[in-house]
Amino acid sequence: GPNFNGISTQISPNPTDEDAGVLPAYSTMDLVDKNKDPDGDDPWNLPDLQETGMKWSEIDTKGKVMRVLTSIAKFFLMVGFLYMFVCSLDVLSSAFQLVGGKAAGDIFQDNEVLSNPVAGLVIGVLVTVLVQSSSTSSSIVVSMVSSGLLEVQSAVPVIMGANIGTSVTNTIVAMMQAGDRNEFRRAFAGATVHDFFNWLSVLVLLPLEAITGVLYKLTKVVIDSFDIQGGDNAPDLLNVITDPLTNSIIELDKSVINGIATGDPAAMNKSLIKIWCKTEKITTLENKTVSSADNCTVGAPCWVVGNQTWTQINVTETINLERCSHIFAYSDLPDLAVGLILLAVSLLILCSCLILIVKLLNSMLKGQVAVVIKKVLNTDFPFPFGWVTGYIAIMVGAGMTFIVQSSSVFTSAITPLVGIGVISLERAYPLTLGSNIGTTTTAILAAMASPGEKLANSLQIALCHFFFNIAGILLWYPFPFTRVPIRLARALGNRTAKYRWFAALYLLLCFFLLPLAILGLSMAGWQVLVGVAVPIVILAVFVMVVNLMQTHCPRYLPSVLRTWDFLPRPLHSMAPLDRVVTSGMGFCATRCCCCCKCCQRTEDEEEGGKERKRSLEMYDNPALTKDDEIVPSSKHLANHVI
Repeated sequence: GPNFNGISTQISPNPTDEDAGVLPAYSTMDLVDKNKDPDGDDPWNLPDLQETGMKWSEIDTKGKVMRVLTSIAKFFLMVGFLYMFVCSLDVLSSAFQLVGGKAAGDIFQDNEVLSNPVAGLVIGVLVTVLVQSSSTSSSIVVSMVSSGLLEVQSAVPVIMGANIGTSVTNTIVAMMQAGDRNEFRRAFAGATVHDFFNWLSVLVLLPLEAITGVLYKLTKVVIDSFDIQGGDNAPDLLNVITDPLTNSIIELDKSVINGIATGDPAAMNKSLIKIWCKTEKITTLENKTVSSADNCTVGAPCWVVGNQTWTQINVTETINLERCSHIFAYSDLPDLAVGLILLAVSLLILCSCLILIVKLLNSMLKGQVAVVIKKVLNTDFPFPFGWVTGYIAIMVGAGMTFIVQSSSVFTSAITPLVGIGVISLERAYPLTLGSNIGTTTTAILAAMASPGEKLANSLQIALCHFFFNIAGILLWYPFPFTRVPIRLARALGNRTAKYRWFAALYLLLCFFLLPLAILGLSMAGWQVLVGVAVPIVILAVFVMVVNLMQTHCPRYLPSVLRTWDFLPRPLHSMAPLDRVVTSGMGFCATRCCCCCKCCQRTEDEEEGGKERKRSLEMYDNPALTKDDEIVPSSKHLANHVI
């Protein structure tokens, strides 16, 4: 028989029970975990970024000077790439607002739909995804509440939805690391742990809020207990640095979206692109006719001339003084065209900066530098104070988000660090939770700058956002067994590492198709929503319970439910869909461009190498087969080996 590593395996044409009992001892397939690398390493372990060059003590003076200069140059390059990365996120947000900002304003106009908590939630998700900024969607909600178009209690679910929608940015950023399977596994898990936290918090707190109004009542008590006066605007710490570049590219008049949402008919015909950056408003008294003396302005003269009643009213006129200096200030292109141009350019710059940042980080974080950074970021305090470490990470995340004034920027910045293994998923989770709190503190400061008549409602909405995140942290962080988002994100990371196309499907499903479907059902009426959603939720809960029992206590399940094999294969395996997607991508690759062919060839070679390795591992044991293959008969295998 064949000889592998000095082990001779004899298989007769008619295998006996004794042979069948001996064969499994020679197999190595059962030692290979499908979620591990071929070399046996756990992909969730932080990789060792080792020094590949010469040691410092072995370098001469000239070499040391060159190494120092190179390190300084890499540092400044890193700062430059980070600056361009943050600016590209800002321009990306502006592009999304140009493409979908008016649609977002239209969505907010239907107050009857917003009165439904579930519809309000998904509207908050969709609008935040459209404008790529939770602060923008929150400001729209504040404007509507201040103008009396929306009740504070109805605005709470919309704020919850904005909290979910803002996590789409770092999920998009994670997809830029799809080139390396293990980096993508960690990066996607690091990004989606934010998604799972927000969705799980909503699943618990939205029904609770709809039934009891706990967030509304709690914030109402806080507002009534303190005599809060208007304060200063939220500090523009990061914007001071980024605005010179981003304002030279595009400036938007965000009051247009607010005007559309609040029902101003003149706003529909206005462009979101700001043309005049310096204006002056002049108010004058003018004589106007009114229908009757009852409609005369209070305190103003009112007189009758013939059959007409006249009065004096204040008329405000805006005088344009100075034109903006950004690129599109003199352009006649419509908002949609400008938005699509900026969307393409900003995505290109964002992807390029992210790739270069990852390569620079891999180059800089070597040897002792990597050891020190990993220890600082991932080491817990000594016993018995280890539990304090996570809460300090939450405060660090809140402080950093307060400085950069954007949870999207902060979470998008740590996502590639999780991908390359500098920050563990367990440490990224509390940093993300802190980021959620940090973005609410800036909203609170911004609300405190509102005029006196709008202060109470604005501040109450901001506090609802704050207490929502605090309640979510109390639900999903204090005890290790409650940190469900980490386990779900890790499972999703394993899934997307195996089927990388699933990441795009998840993004499309989680942030677009599912919210749109729920919104459509909500608009059809709560009876339709309940009739469709309740069976789906019951089925999902049943599947999750059975999955857990299959893993931990299968003996308590009926024999038919101990595996899902009784179902058609597409219902319990992604392998058939993977073959369809792979064949479709192969069809595109053969007809698109040479670059696609090269990429496809590289992936085929990589997969071919893994298949050859697996075939060697299972060659000496015909009883063990891959998940995607049909199990052949033992007689056929014996004949094949011989």
